[in-house]
Amino acid sequence: MTDHIIRSITSRAGITELGVLLLALLVSWLVATLVRRRLPQTLSPGFAKFSAGSVHRIVWPLLLLALTFMARTLLVKYQPTPILQIAIPLIAAFAGIRLTVYLLRHLMAPSAVLKASERFIVFGVWVLVALHITGALGEISDSLADITFAMGKQKVSLLLVLQAIASAAITIFLALGLSSLIEGRVMKADTVDISSRVVITKFVRALALVLAVLIALPLVGIDLTLLSVFGGALGVGLGFGLQKIASNYVSGFIILLDRSIKLGDLVTVDNKHGVVEAIKSRYTVIKSGDGTEAIVPNDTLISSTVVNHSYTDSRVSVKTVLTIRYGTDIALAKAILLASVTDEPRVLAEPPPAVAVKALVERGIELELIVWIADAENGHGQLRSDILTRILQDYAKAAICFAGADPPSAAIAIAPETLPADPSTKI
Repeated sequence: MTDHIIRSITSRAGITELGVLLLALLVSWLVATLVRRRLPQTLSPGFAKFSAGSVHRIVWPLLLLALTFMARTLLVKYQPTPILQIAIPLIAAFAGIRLTVYLLRHLMAPSAVLKASERFIVFGVWVLVALHITGALGEISDSLADITFAMGKQKVSLLLVLQAIASAAITIFLALGLSSLIEGRVMKADTVDISSRVVITKFVRALALVLAVLIALPLVGIDLTLLSVFGGALGVGLGFGLQKIASNYVSGFIILLDRSIKLGDLVTVDNKHGVVEAIKSRYTVIKSGDGTEAIVPNDTLISSTVVNHSYTDSRVSVKTVLTIRYGTDIALAKAILLASVTDEPRVLAEPPPAVAVKALVERGIELELIVWIADAENGHGQLRSDILTRILQDYAKAAICFAGADPPSAAIAIAPETLPADPSTKI
């Protein structure tokens, strides 16, 4: 059939057909481009995913197909049209493949890799269809089957290798697409806990990839029992060289399942203090108040002590210690401390603020102001600064002096995780 196509192209009738086909190609492209320029960049809200470029992808091949079919209908009255007869199914296949791949890309989760490879996928599939229609695919397959090389005690043909790669690529592509659809649905389920949703999506993706490989291998005649040898070798590798990595992955699933640490929790682990921003398969991201992000291996969260400040309750206490002189009216000093936080929006009314005499030291009387907040992830520094500023002003009005200095000064007790190197240092 290939020889017949070559003879048809080199004949006078074939040249006429090629001219008509090129004319149809040019006209359809110009019309589709004109339609695209007249359409808005984004269509109605119901078609927000599609744009003028989407219309061009559909209109151009369909218009080319219609013009080619009309040209063949008119030209067949005057001469044979073998080239146009082959071109029509090729154009129809191109239109169908291009539309299918484009729709699949929008049905799946957004992927820059898939978007960039869309044209490559369309062209590759269309080339295979074109070779099949023209009859050249069989000749190429026979040639590839004749090229063999030894793999152990068996001979493997180049055709088998290409079929294995194609089968694996197609099944993995479909598996990832299906898992993306499921992940999108699961992540939108607000009734399910966020940690459970992450576990489900990761499990679905891993299961889809395993099933894709198990389906792809038998399609090319590879015995699945060979995987037992590979599985044994992989197990040995995990047991020795990959033990730590495997432990981190397993720990990640344990963390998500037992909910000991959740997204948004305020935690302190391994000298890292901050909010849990993300829980990945191998590590957890903890973002501190200064904007830095710590990558903590999941195994560390399982094997070491983790202080979860919001495990059962998001409320945490903030303590401020002041030292006043002996002889000061304690009741007045405590009342002023309580009054200093009444207008602070971050301070909770329940549990109520409290003031206690912490200790009697040589320098004076230590008073401890305890307040509760529900947004510890926003830090304590600014809150303490605002509280101390009011205390300084109110104590100055009441003529209450701090111990060891005149004019007054203050000492603040800060959280253990932010203590300076010298414990005796006061801020």
